[in-house]
Amino acid sequence: MRTLAITQNVTVDGAVEMLDDWFDPQGQAGADDDGLLAELHRQDEASDAFLVGRRTFEDLRGYWRDLADDTTGISDYLNRVPKYVVSRTLTTPEWEPTTVLRGIDDVAALKERPGKDVVVTGSISLCHDLVRAGLVDEYRFFTYPAVQGRGRRLFPDDLPDEVRPSRLELLGAREFAGGITLARYRVPRP
Repeated sequence: MRTLAITQNVTVDGAVEMLDDWFDPQGQAGADDDGLLAELHRQDEASDAFLVGRRTFEDLRGYWRDLADDTTGISDYLNRVPKYVVSRTLTTPEWEPTTVLRGIDDVAALKERPGKDVVVTGSISLCHDLVRAGLVDEYRFFTYPAVQGRGRRLFPDDLPDEVRPSRLELLGAREFAGGITLARYRVPRP
């Protein structure tokens, strides 16, 4: 079975919803003197499925698909990786290669297929559904030294106890320029 990993940019106070300007996707190139961009590419190489919700998909498509002179290499990766968008309404993705999935059952089936990691980013509502369904194997938090004071969190307050990961296993941690840190956690299975 493939690993389903949620990768999120998060503030120190736990917000994954970006309401302020604490994250700049093109700023990754300038922060790479100690490996942030190299880490992103390492994770890209370990993945062959990029999973998002419809709103995040449309935002990414609008920004990255036709971006010229991208020094980060992120647009090249997103243009070639198989993308899976969970949506009940999207019919024509207009960004190849993309497959539209209709719900969580389709995501569970994707996990069962042979392949590398399935990575989710952004897509807060989809992430909430994946956590509730018990489909998440790993969390990768890129924490930015910012306090937003508001915004949605990865783990909603109404998450039932039976699916709330009470304890995560640390797989590794790193720090990068500008005070950005990465912490990777595995969800222990009984």
